Amino acid sequence: MKNKLLYMGCAALLTSTSIYAQTSNKELLQRIKKLENDQKERSKLTIGGDYRFSIDNLNYKMANNATHDNPMLYTNRVWLTVGYKQDKHLSFNAKLAYNKAFGQVNLKNQAQFDNYDWFSSKTNTSNQLLLKEAFIDYKGSKLFGQSIPWDVGVGRRPTSYNKLISLRDDEAASSPLGHIVSAEFDGGHLGFNLAQQTGISGFRIKLAAGRGLSNIEPSVFSTPNAKSGKNINMFALNLVTYANKNLHTELQVLRATNLVDITSAGYDQFGAFNPANYDGTLNRVGNINLASYMAMYTLKDFNNAKVFASLALSQTDPKSGETMLGSAHSKVGSSIWIGTQFKSLLSEGGKWGVEYNYGSKYFRSFTYTEDTAVGSKVAARGNAFEAYFTEPIYKGLSAQLRLTYIDYNYSGSNGFFGSQTGTPMNIGNIPNSTDIAANVVDTAQNVRLYLRYKF
Repeated sequence: MKNKLLYMGCAALLTSTSIYAQTSNKELLQRIKKLENDQKERSKLTIGGDYRFSIDNLNYKMANNATHDNPMLYTNRVWLTVGYKQDKHLSFNAKLAYNKAFGQVNLKNQAQFDNYDWFSSKTNTSNQLLLKEAFIDYKGSKLFGQSIPWDVGVGRRPTSYNKLISLRDDEAASSPLGHIVSAEFDGGHLGFNLAQQTGISGFRIKLAAGRGLSNIEPSVFSTPNAKSGKNINMFALNLVTYANKNLHTELQVLRATNLVDITSAGYDQFGAFNPANYDGTLNRVGNINLASYMAMYTLKDFNNAKVFASLALSQTDPKSGETMLGSAHSKVGSSIWIGTQFKSLLSEGGKWGVEYNYGSKYFRSFTYTEDTAVGSKVAARGNAFEAYFTEPIYKGLSAQLRLTYIDYNYSGSNGFFGSQTGTPMNIGNIPNSTDIAANVVDTAQNVRLYLRYKF
């Protein structure tokens, strides 16, 4: 009897232990699966940062031979990025930007357009954290039953550090061509990769549209958000005409409509300035057509050195009764850009480069957010020379020394599109004694040293 009871007890103990083990294993597997799912969700989220401390030495010579300088301009720039990739098709990305000169900026010297939406995250007089980018993208692999990779996106698009200009800025290039576009825009795109259909390596077509100004009534008006004038719109076509591991060629054409200039810069026909005549109200002056074609070749036998060349054209289309760049007629301008980037002679991961730009009398680009303290070198109506040396210091930490020199032939390179700020005056012909000569830059020099940490 005792043996029977002992047997029954052991059997019960083993049965309960087995059931407990099965239950524990099941719970353990569920917990493991939950951890795996949580990890998958966390892997969809990316968070990053980019801090840059820069010292800029600036020197200007004016048309009247006067000089202006700033031996030590200190600036903090911060980018905070967040991204979420739902799956292989859908993703979201955003970037917050802060760029500020050290300390309180002299309030009386803050310009009217420092906070203009096209370039507000680049100017350094505000301590606000601004939304630089926020967009969603969707990628597909088939279209109309055919194997055609395609993508579509909408939002505040990455259109600042674009192709070619991104080399010296040590940035991954955004899709527009930096020779004609560097401005923050809200809009969308639709792209198709057609290499398989055309037999051309890397062939891609992208259509894009953006809005640079929504002309609407203020929220406190009796008709809030009603249309109050013409909107500034931009329409673009990008063609990657060929791309492989060595060669990349690309064409971009665009049209921007209803562009503006201030009503009056305050100067009379003799170049005398009268503050009472200044009127900063924006006035619609017309449209512009821009085109750029670039080619970049990677020299595998020379440590993957890159050489590139780019041609850009601009054509004004004045509104009836208005003038653009000093003329009531359409004017064509041109610009060339050549350069090279090669591996550092001092370190394994460093990048050095030299570049040259030339712009003609009527050249007009859309490059307001170019990251050059003395103004866009790409927009220069004249000659621009640049050399840079980017060196890694530690994981994520780098430094750069950059030298930029611009010798202007004509005024108005960094103005708007009308005749008040954009007229190309031959700098050598401006009388030294006039007020306007004191406000036209003849040469500009920018020496920048920065320390940068990315994570």
